Amino acid sequence: MASLPPNFQQLKQDQLRPFLHDEISVPDELEANVLITTVDKIYNWSRRSSMWPLLFGLACCAIEMIATAASRYDLSRFGMEVMRPSPRQSDLMIVSGTVTKKMVPAIVRIYNQMAEPRYVVSMGACATGGGPFKEGYNVVSGIDKYIPVDVYVPGCPPTPEALIYGLMKMHEKVDRQSVVSVPWYQKDSSQFVPVPRLGPDVFDPRQVELIKDTTLKAASNGAAAAGNGSGGGAAAEARGPVELSDKAKARMEEAKRRYREKKGLA
Repeated sequence: MASLPPNFQQLKQDQLRPFLHDEISVPDELEANVLITTVDKIYNWSRRSSMWPLLFGLACCAIEMIATAASRYDLSRFGMEVMRPSPRQSDLMIVSGTVTKKMVPAIVRIYNQMAEPRYVVSMGACATGGGPFKEGYNVVSGIDKYIPVDVYVPGCPPTPEALIYGLMKMHEKVDRQSVVSVPWYQKDSSQFVPVPRLGPDVFDPRQVELIKDTTLKAASNGAAAAGNGSGGGAAAEARGPVELSDKAKARMEEAKRRYREKKGLA
């Protein structure tokens, strides 16, 4: 025998209860027409129910993210079915896959182009800590070294159920926020992240002072050791700059000449 449908009024009260004011109550005769809530609850409900993800993927975790958005798991029940191709229209960045050093500047640049409020989900072991490629010559050991991460989803790769659970945790975090204390409404609280520079390795501009202090300390220790005679003259010379030989300079000039000829600059 089929069960009876639930009581409509009771179902309505259960759905509205999370949005009601915690202290102010409404008389029984006015409950059908009056609802008292707070700005934070309405504001957070609207953001949580329309959090648009950014459309990009990095590796195999992106396939699981695509499966999460398909019909079997259906992200549209969270208001997230349309993944936006532009960071200007996105609220959520899902870093899904291996983050290489070549890709870090692009990810940080896209993050800076997203409007506040913005959130980041680190999906998978590679995005969280490097995964099986940790400490590799071309892989970053965690995207949280460059942009702030709100929720970590473990797995290699995580299942669609795991990603949905992470998104639900993200929604819970949004529900706990207040318009009074969130940083994007505070004066002089820019969330801009300096874009790393890719050279022989990834250079984070935020680490300039640390790199400078470490380099100057090593140089001063080397000079002190050389002055005391403990390091030896050969070691002191090895620490300093070495002038290129004539043969090396000739090879560099030849390479420059070939490049100019190839580009038609000669």
